Amino acid sequence: MLSTCLLSPLRRQPLPTFPNYNLRASHVLAFHRPQLQRLRPHHGQRTTTSEAGYDDTGHILTKQNEGIFFFDNIFPLKLQWLTRIPFLNPDQSVPELLKRVNNPNLALSDPAGIIQRAIPSSMPLKITEIIPRLREGGAYVKFSHDSHISPEQLEGTLKAYLQEKPIRPWFNPVRRVRVFLVRGKPWIEDLYRIPSSRLKVEFLPTSPEASAAELTQETLYSLFRKFGKLAEITPQPTDSKVVPRHAFIDYERKRFGSMAKNCMHGYILPESDGGGKTGTKLKVSYEPKHKAHWYTSWITDHPRIAIPIIVAILTSLAVTIFDPIRVFSIKTHITHGMSVSEITDRPIVKWFQKQLLRGYDYIRFRKPCVEDDSPRIIWEDRQAQIQQLQTWLSETADTFIVVHGPRGAGKREFVIEEALKGRHNKLLIDCKRVQEARSDSATIAAAASEVGYRPVFTWMNSISSLIDLAAMGTIGTKTGFSETLESQMVKIWNLTATALKETALSNRRRDDKDAQLANDDWLEAHPEHRPVVVIDNFLHKSNEGNASLVYDKLAEWGAILTSSNVAYVIFLTADVSFSKSLSKALPDRMFRQITLGDCTPEVAKKLVIRQLDATSNQEPAEGEKKLTAGQIRADLDELDGVINVLGGRLTDLEFLARRIRAGESPGSAVRQIIEQSASEILKMYLIDTESTPREWSPQQAWVLIKELAANESLRYNEVLLNDMFKSNGNRVLQALEQAELITITATNGRPQTIKPGRPVYQAAFEYLTSDEVLKAHLDLTIVKDLIALESATVDKCEKELQVLAELPNASDLRSRIRYLLVKALKSQNEIEKREAQADGLKKVIKEKW
Repeated sequence: MLSTCLLSPLRRQPLPTFPNYNLRASHVLAFHRPQLQRLRPHHGQRTTTSEAGYDDTGHILTKQNEGIFFFDNIFPLKLQWLTRIPFLNPDQSVPELLKRVNNPNLALSDPAGIIQRAIPSSMPLKITEIIPRLREGGAYVKFSHDSHISPEQLEGTLKAYLQEKPIRPWFNPVRRVRVFLVRGKPWIEDLYRIPSSRLKVEFLPTSPEASAAELTQETLYSLFRKFGKLAEITPQPTDSKVVPRHAFIDYERKRFGSMAKNCMHGYILPESDGGGKTGTKLKVSYEPKHKAHWYTSWITDHPRIAIPIIVAILTSLAVTIFDPIRVFSIKTHITHGMSVSEITDRPIVKWFQKQLLRGYDYIRFRKPCVEDDSPRIIWEDRQAQIQQLQTWLSETADTFIVVHGPRGAGKREFVIEEALKGRHNKLLIDCKRVQEARSDSATIAAAASEVGYRPVFTWMNSISSLIDLAAMGTIGTKTGFSETLESQMVKIWNLTATALKETALSNRRRDDKDAQLANDDWLEAHPEHRPVVVIDNFLHKSNEGNASLVYDKLAEWGAILTSSNVAYVIFLTADVSFSKSLSKALPDRMFRQITLGDCTPEVAKKLVIRQLDATSNQEPAEGEKKLTAGQIRADLDELDGVINVLGGRLTDLEFLARRIRAGESPGSAVRQIIEQSASEILKMYLIDTESTPREWSPQQAWVLIKELAANESLRYNEVLLNDMFKSNGNRVLQALEQAELITITATNGRPQTIKPGRPVYQAAFEYLTSDEVLKAHLDLTIVKDLIALESATVDKCEKELQVLAELPNASDLRSRIRYLLVKALKSQNEIEKREAQADGLKKVIKEKW
């Protein structure tokens, strides 16, 4: 492998002998360049020295009248990474590479050429071997000399020559080649040890039975200063128990350290120079120097100041990088710029899709599907309300628009599909998904998904919490990495507001007549360009978990959008107490409200007939009975009667149409719906009420069910006078309205009438009260509660009478005593009456099934 290397020939064959020269002569430093011939490789001769020394011993053997020079700056020090490459011997390949890139116009880069130039031909020595040290950037040159000339004299002459005629390699043209006499016994190992500017000098004895002297700083300075500028000499602490004793020497440059290590390792300091009686052997090795940067030290020393600064920097980077991406993602979600529906809603795409479906039906020998336009009947009936909403969306008004109605009234379809039809910039936020999330991370992910906020790193919450926990244990304060649910929700809404404003201002042109207006003034002057934000299912499950946080922040965010003319905000809610929540955000505004009720019987009948007509020509689904148009029409005579019972709730009407299409008669379908509704009422309000805490009791719900079964409506204040509603009656009725058992209508701002929550509930109430056993069981619980109330009244009167009897002037309180006696007697009579009623109810329970 070394046959191609330039240094290998120097090892394989003896170098020419230079003529002896009298060092005392003045012409030793002759200015002429010695004409040395290029040495040719001799392939037949075996080399006895490798990169690890003679026979891989790690040492260079020298005899009498032989010495070793170490030349520095022969190789670049930055090539140490080559030692990590497998199957590569850089000590062989790098010299060959340097030879190939040699430029005669520059200083010689060939290592052998550099050494030839560094040693004049008139030197009285003979070079016998050159050993490169790639890791240390130099090379050992072994030589022989006459006995009357000392190596120190040769060193001085060579230094003077290089001082007069410096040699600077091309890879380091600033620093010149230097040479020093090797005074110790060098160890030329091929271990992976990187040169360092710090050296560890250990003081060893020359023999096992001898002792070594610990050198002073002055002695070390005199020995090592000649190799380069010293930065520091650090002796071993006197109280240290580490042996052997040592000292650290720091040079300003790595090359100084490598030169000192290669020349002084193994040097025996005699007694005359301070080495002790038997002398002291120096073991020199590289010591890795850990760079202590001031900023890392400052951070570790001042964590309470550094950690908040780091957090601020990371936050700024996150805002700079991710926030523009998130704003762009939200804008795309608002404008549907990358949505598939934006393409499929185009007329040409719809026509092409219709033709494909028609061809598919012909291939399958199936009649084409008739488009179901039954909802059109509802929207035609509500056309006035649709136009009213569209008018509000073209006016400048800084208030909310509220669309209120029971569940199943079609609020979302009314707004999205009809009132906002053809409007591109609209944003729909479904509070149901956000509110029903089970954790903070899921809540954030749901809110981000509703507005198109991407990217979102929900997993960072757990990591940030762990970092804060670790910081609390170390520095006593939180780092600020973790954010609360409130702060992250506010961040999502704020970025959404920014995206909405940019979307509205994207319609502004420089050549507009009002181009000189400010952005806020332009938005106020052009309400037609504002986006529309629709917040659906507002106040859904408002009494659970963090509902107040979600809904309060949404209301405040909507108030900001409305007040700054950025967007119109429409709330869709089934909660009758929406004004209480929204008034906190806009306390000085009157809301624009549209109430969606149930359909009229005429519209309901048309809706059912239209749905049946739309599906009469289609193939029945699996398990359904094929009906002819005549069979369907024969049952339509029953629709008038059943619709009066069922009411005009859209979900109930669709359910009725599906049952009729499945083969049931209208009367049978309505009976099934009534029975199903009765089962739901029984489970939700009367029986299974202990699993979750509720503000009403089954007895209170049963009182209303009985009264509404006998009457279509009840007077609100009359219900409050009932014994079961004497305590917190208003709160109980509002809770039952929230649960959709009843509906409370108001007149002049006060509650006036109580009706069933759904039209079909009227018939369901009657169905429940017709069950004598169920009625007797629930009435018995009410009677027991009333008996308990009267018994409590009697006990209270008895205690007060006992107190009055102990007073000295009890005769003066005869009127009070008489009042208490009459009240106790009245309660006792009521108890006897209720007990007799309870006996009758128990008899019914025992006799009936």
